[in-house]
Amino acid sequence: MVAQKITIEPVTRIEGHAKITIRMKDDGKVDHAYLHINEFRGFEKFCEGRLVFEMPHITPRICGICPVSHHLAAAKAADIVVGSPPPRPASLLRELMHMGQIIQSHGMHFFELAGPDLLLGFDADPAVRNVIGLIQVNPDLAVKAVNLRKFGQEIIHTLGGRRIHPVFAVPGGVNKALSPAERETILAGVDEAISTIQLGIQIMKDWASKNMEDINKFAVLQTGYMGLVTPENSLELYDGNIRLVDKAGFELEKYDAQNYLDYIAEHVEPWSYLKFPYYKKMGWPNGVYRVGPLGRLNTVEKIDTPLAQEEFMNWKAINNGAPVENTLYFHYARLIECLFAAEKVAHLLDDPDIMKTDIINTRTDFKGEGVGIIEAPRGTLIHHYWAQPNGQLERVNLIVATGHNNWAMSESVDQVAKTYIDGPVTEGILNRIEAAVRAHDPCLSCSTHAIGQMPMIVDVVDQSGELIRSMRRD
Repeated sequence: MVAQKITIEPVTRIEGHAKITIRMKDDGKVDHAYLHINEFRGFEKFCEGRLVFEMPHITPRICGICPVSHHLAAAKAADIVVGSPPPRPASLLRELMHMGQIIQSHGMHFFELAGPDLLLGFDADPAVRNVIGLIQVNPDLAVKAVNLRKFGQEIIHTLGGRRIHPVFAVPGGVNKALSPAERETILAGVDEAISTIQLGIQIMKDWASKNMEDINKFAVLQTGYMGLVTPENSLELYDGNIRLVDKAGFELEKYDAQNYLDYIAEHVEPWSYLKFPYYKKMGWPNGVYRVGPLGRLNTVEKIDTPLAQEEFMNWKAINNGAPVENTLYFHYARLIECLFAAEKVAHLLDDPDIMKTDIINTRTDFKGEGVGIIEAPRGTLIHHYWAQPNGQLERVNLIVATGHNNWAMSESVDQVAKTYIDGPVTEGILNRIEAAVRAHDPCLSCSTHAIGQMPMIVDVVDQSGELIRSMRRD
């Protein structure tokens, strides 16, 4: 048999652009499978010279799926740069918007992006293995899924005036208070949202019970885990310290986000625009970790809302209290977080401070540097700004949620390819390899940025793979 290369391009049902190449051996086995993030954005560079006050409105344009995450992380960084901490009502309103973002993003991923694989099957005809196929098979469930996402988006719209790229958070607070009528409208949708999320959880559990063979061999990875936590190590999505645990769940670090550069470094591979963060003290690649729903639930010790805590106890039982390593359980973790976010909406709306109009701090004490951090749906999002006294940015550094998971996505692709390719390569097998990426719900538009000057290198090879010529443009 002649060695060959299989290319999957584009990877489907994800946000952004990527391809997978699978290099085969002469005996038909997989040599190595690579995930290539082949888009380039460069937001860090072209934000230089802009005013820090503009960042909450510039950075949401990185992505149309998670603009709220960038909007709020940018505002939090700007708060620190200008020395203007928001009043408590403003922080509550920001967190409320963030819960809307979690609900709409997690709900969409489970039902519309991952759902076709789980509900129709990895081997289903790709002509029907999509959201249209879900509507045909279960129209009632499809309507519930759409309404769940609509609930999250309406929270964002109510506060920010639009569902995508909201205009709400500003350095020192927010620009709009919540009215009593708006509060009641949001509150009226909580019960239906919780009901739909619980339905999704049951679907996930039923699917897992029937597919344990796949779950137990589909990219089961030993890594560290990282996420924000409360002082009591509870699940925290808006604020808090970063907690990093090892593969056994033992705490390695717990630190203030302002000091993230003391703990996180980034590795570069020549076949991807996306960098590979890792824990400095353990080095590359021993210090790799995972973030996002699975990473967060393996990082925390409890959840502070009752329904989500009940599901969290079921989560902890999966591996007898040890971290859950199975990549396909990202979907279960995502729904547990979605349930937490829906419960948190009701909790926030019951806080009397959220209705107050003290929503902006106009006093400043310019610091010149600040780090804004938030748990985006896909994981820990870090915005770091350096500014001159006039507010003009000198430097911007973004470590975006999907970037933290780059090693895990790449390793998952390789492991799944080696596990399932053992003979004829079917479309269903290739879909499983895509699903290794899809489980992480990557946002590749967010994650890519410049590595130095980003030279363009073109290698010309012959049929045997020998290099004929190499051309470079700096």
